[in-house]
This record gives sequence, C-alpha cells and structure tokens, in this order.
Amino acid sequence: MPNIVHIGNVLRNAIVFNFRKPDAEVMHAEVLLEAVAQLFTLLHERQIDYLLVGGVAMLQYVQGRNTEDIDLIISVSSLQALPEIAITSQENNFARGTFAMLQIDFLLTRNPFFAMVQRRYATIKPFRERDIPCATVEGLLLLKLYAIPSLYRQGNFARVGLYENDIAMLMYDYRPDLGPLFEELEPYLSASDLATLRDIVADIRQRIERFGQGFGEKP
Repeated sequence: MPNIVHIGNVLRNAIVFNFRKPDAEVMHAEVLLEAVAQLFTLLHERQIDYLLVGGVAMLQYVQGRNTEDIDLIISVSSLQALPEIAITSQENNFARGTFAMLQIDFLLTRNPFFAMVQRRYATIKPFRERDIPCATVEGLLLLKLYAIPSLYRQGNFARVGLYENDIAMLMYDYRPDLGPLFEELEPYLSASDLATLRDIVADIRQRIERFGQGFGEKP
C-alpha cells in the first residue's frame, strides 16, 4: 500500500528540523497537526472550490520535497467565505493568510491562468487528513513554468532553482508530453518567455538523458 501523505506531519517536520526557526515556533509546531485537519474540514464543510498546489501537492508525485506552508488556488469570493483565515497580505493575483499557526499562500482565480489550471488540471488525491482536490502532474508543471520568468526578473534564483528541480523530477518520473502544456501557456506568456522556457526544458531533458546514461566506466 503506498504511503499516504500526512500534511500536518510534513509541515511540522519542516519547522522542527529547520534550525533557523525560533524556539517558540518549534515548541508550538504540534499545533499544526490539528490546524491542518481543521482547515480542510472547514473547506469541505463550506463547500469551497479550491485546488491544492505547491510543495504539498508535489509530495503526491515525488519524494523528498520539503515545505512549511500550504498553497491553494481559490477565488476571492471563496476566500471571503473563510473569515477564520486572517489575511496578512493581498495583491492582484496572490494573497497570504494564517489559520492558527498555519501559513497559507493563495493563488487567486481572477488570474485567468490560475483559473484555467484549477478547471482543467485537477484530480482527487488521498491524504491522511482526507481526500483533497489536488493539481495533476501537468498542472504542477504548468504552474512552475508559468512562474519561472517572473522569478528570473525578480532575481529570486533560489526559488528558480527549486522550481527547475521540481520540473526535472516530474519530467524524469512521469515523462509528460510538454507540447500541449506549452500550447496552454501561449496565451499567458510572451514569445520571448516561452522561448526561454523551451530552452530550460531542453536543458533539463539533456540532464535527464545524461543521468540515464550514467558516467560510464572509469578510464
């Protein structure tokens, strides 16, 4: 039987084993177990339309991904129906909130790209807490590819490296056809951004091929 992801444990362990975290956060990490279960129960009871994405969603498909927060695609109206979540920041396409000690990042569906991913690239996945609407492999790839040009412009190379590694792992394990995904991206990104993304994907493919071939015998 496959190991079922326990979201609360994932978030708690990420905090406990992050030695840069203040002792107070580490001491209260156990609260996350209950907070995560309560959050998804609340979403279910309010019949909120949402999609789990980000690092927790990645753990349905690859091992070893570490994350300290939850990422959801959601509409502004649905977010307003959740007054229990304290919104700490909000801009046009994104918001951040807290629920108990739990940090949640929201991708808002007033961005047509996020709405499209939620509509077309969703599946139901079992987690220890409950069955949850989760992005597919292709949905995660689309979100990573869409984000990379903006991250480059921001100079956020740490996150660029993380996203490119996520893409490499998904490509290696699932061998998805990326042609249709680039077609999905075309209305939302410039031609130059798409060309750069194709170069990045080609480089990842070359690395995967080298990995498959190994380093060969020592001379």
